[in-house]
Amino acid sequence: MQVTPTHGGNTTKSVDAKRPETVSGIDGTPSRLERNGSKNLQTTLANPIHCQGIALHSGVTVDLILSPATANTGVRFQRSDVEGSPSFPARYDHIIDTRLSTVAASDSDPSLRVATIEHLMAALNACEIDNILISVSGPELPVLDGASDAFVFLIRCAGRQILDTPRQVIEILRNVRVEGENGAFAELRPAQRGLSLAISLSFPAQAIGNQRYAMQLDEQRFMEEVAFCRTFVNRQDIEYLQSIGLARGGSLDNAVVVDGENILNPAGLKIEREFARHKLLDAIGDLYCAGHRMQAGFIGHKSGHTLNNKLLRKVFSDSANWCFVPLAPSRSVTKTLRARVAA
Repeated sequence: MQVTPTHGGNTTKSVDAKRPETVSGIDGTPSRLERNGSKNLQTTLANPIHCQGIALHSGVTVDLILSPATANTGVRFQRSDVEGSPSFPARYDHIIDTRLSTVAASDSDPSLRVATIEHLMAALNACEIDNILISVSGPELPVLDGASDAFVFLIRCAGRQILDTPRQVIEILRNVRVEGENGAFAELRPAQRGLSLAISLSFPAQAIGNQRYAMQLDEQRFMEEVAFCRTFVNRQDIEYLQSIGLARGGSLDNAVVVDGENILNPAGLKIEREFARHKLLDAIGDLYCAGHRMQAGFIGHKSGHTLNNKLLRKVFSDSANWCFVPLAPSRSVTKTLRARVAA
């Protein structure tokens, strides 16, 4: 992967994608602003950053640019290959397809769509990026490593900027549940803090079988435990997808391919329970399509993009299910308010 940071609109030479040792506020060490009580403030990227990669299904090379955005912008997509096209939000009510990935589209023109957004959304959720413009030169994001690790790396390279605007967090007030076939379900419950997730799987393929993974969403834990866990597919399924012109960008470098009791990747799995961890990663990304970070507990059994989106739609169908957490203003906001009162 080639990564190109851009500053002030000028593109620098491409740099090798080596991990930076420290990036303020992103590498797990609190930045000065965060230590001074700005945890409840919105964020964006400090700089734009660009990369190229192969799209999972079309197999074509696409350009991806992640750019800073002003407070209250949220996460928005824009198709750079369609001149003059408007941006649109990465929000649950703009999700138009969930069969093979999470696909967002403009409500004014559904042909302006961006597929396979879940891995980038998970990275933005874990790294606490509230506002960003995502420009892509095609209808699908690059698959990169088949997980979120490469996207986390891009965010760390770009850096994070704290904005002087309070962050809004969605609090789930009562249990909300949706169910699918064969006992599948997804549920959100009230929680005292943050977002906790628990995922369980049951696959007939012996290499996967029954797995479970749970964690409290935290930037450092995300990077250490799930960010690198790849998407997975049965060999028979990938053969069918390729026969109908899909999965052209898939490879053993960006996906775990399962054939019964066998893992076809020469190096095997990156970590035990990689399958359950990846499903948890997907849920982190899909839940960020709520439009804000969440204070909730998520439980999913055999759930996927479809149930995750149905769950969000059910949550927001009734205002009694949720509210915005009343957050205490940060020191900088408090000083501004005091100054206005004094004036």
